[in-house]
Amino acid sequence: MRALVVDDEQNIRRTLTVALESMGYEVASSANGSGALNEIKARRFDVMLLDLKLSQESGLDVLEEAIRISPALAVVIMTAFASIETAVEAMRRGAFDYLPKPCTPEQLRQVLTRIQKTRKLERRVAELESRLSADSPQVDLTTHSPAMEKAFDVALKAAGTDATVLLLGESGTGKSVLARAIHQRSSRNSGAFVTVSCPSLTRELLASELFGHVKGAFTGALAETWGKVTAAEGGTLFLDEIGDLPPEIQAKLLRLLQEREYERIGETKPRYADVRIIAASNHDLAKTVKAGTFREDLYYRLNVISITLPPLRDRVDDVERLAMAHLRSVANQCDKQVESISAEALDLMKRYNWPGNIRELRNVIERAVILSSSDKIEASDLTEMIEPDSEVRVGGRVSLEELETAHIKKVIANSKTLEEAAEMLGIDAATLYRKRKKLS
Repeated sequence: MRALVVDDEQNIRRTLTVALESMGYEVASSANGSGALNEIKARRFDVMLLDLKLSQESGLDVLEEAIRISPALAVVIMTAFASIETAVEAMRRGAFDYLPKPCTPEQLRQVLTRIQKTRKLERRVAELESRLSADSPQVDLTTHSPAMEKAFDVALKAAGTDATVLLLGESGTGKSVLARAIHQRSSRNSGAFVTVSCPSLTRELLASELFGHVKGAFTGALAETWGKVTAAEGGTLFLDEIGDLPPEIQAKLLRLLQEREYERIGETKPRYADVRIIAASNHDLAKTVKAGTFREDLYYRLNVISITLPPLRDRVDDVERLAMAHLRSVANQCDKQVESISAEALDLMKRYNWPGNIRELRNVIERAVILSSSDKIEASDLTEMIEPDSEVRVGGRVSLEELETAHIKKVIANSKTLEEAAEMLGIDAATLYRKRKKLS
């Protein structure tokens, strides 16, 4: 926890610094408002103790500017000229609390305890909101897939930095799970992990959801809202399916990434954000840039660390492990004694194509557990939802002979003549004729 003491009296600064350090705070101090604002711009503080009557400045003006720069900062106003009017005005302008000057260590401790409890509650609320909106299983970075191992390795290296991360892959491959894992392994893990689903809202509502709005900014804005950027202050903001972000909001997000600045709807003064951005998309963003639907400059700002998650059909060796993990979770939630999956059911799942990836796997397991009448999931419990994939795939568990046979059959089926098929395969027609006879 970091605290900033702003007072023009050196003895006051020293006394408060000693008291705060004894309570476990890392403390910085300033004799004037301009110095304090520079400190806030340079690094993040949790608390600021601010004298109301500075020699050259008004503490109330410094208060407003400090909160504009760092919306999550808890400012406690201190003054020897205590009155109801000044207390109300300070609170109206955004102060967290009010202390008499001089204050006792116990008074200071009580205020700091309230700040910590309030911030913890705010983070918890943001976290719960995020979990409700994020359709993702528990974080699990175990895998037998080389491609996924590579993705996890890059993710863990990126987690120790504040670099922007772009997660790519089909829907249901676990992008939100990996984003949460990066947050949990970062220095920001004590802050909130806040999710914004970009395609879920209209342009106007999405802008408000992200950046917040002031009262009366638009029809229906009956109260001010701080937005998800503020909720993620000191933590991570996860932008899911960012490829669907409207052009107008793309420009605002670019500014947030470049300058760490944003404005609430209906507000003119910029605010500063201390958030780490993780974005995800099931689109090929490079193609959307070429198509003109996604800003090139925003793409490059997002694409600092790019991680592509492979689809489940390319992770056959992970199917059993993931299925069993989901089985234990669902059985516990449903209070059912389903403990295993038969060899036939596992074989069926391994041969299935899983177009919905891990999300579909969880749904299949959930249905099977609910409808199962024994302690084991059988193949018959799955056949209504999945059918084995008979198509031979490059990179699948097939021999070269099977791969060649499937390829030749497909080329012949898509060619007008045997000669055309032979030319496409790069062999002469006589050779293709002999191979075709073997396939018959």
